Amino acid sequence: MSTAGTIDRPATHGPALRPFPEREPVMTLNSENHASKHSDTIASLQNRTRDMQLIPEALARAHMHERVREAESEQRAHRLVVARRMQRRAERASLRARRALALAVMQ
Repeated sequence: MSTAGTIDRPATHGPALRPFPEREPVMTLNSENHASKHSDTIASLQNRTRDMQLIPEALARAHMHERVREAESEQRAHRLVVARRMQRRAERASLRARRALALAVMQ
């Protein structure tokens, strides 16, 4: 199998991540013939339809970005808790070592 990707990040075959497309400007109605007005209207409707079809993709992408941000925030909080716990443990070990040294010096 020659597909790129890993178990954690499989290669997708869907559309590539891309920013939400901007609306293309609609031509003004000052055109000379009716055919160009009609084609402009059809192009506008097609762009609008494409935009509507891409809305769920944009919403899903925004939702996933929010979930990733929350996960990273939780990971940072967890690392901070672990670091404080290890610091307290080291301080207690340091105090025990001082006491042991003081008792050894006094005897």
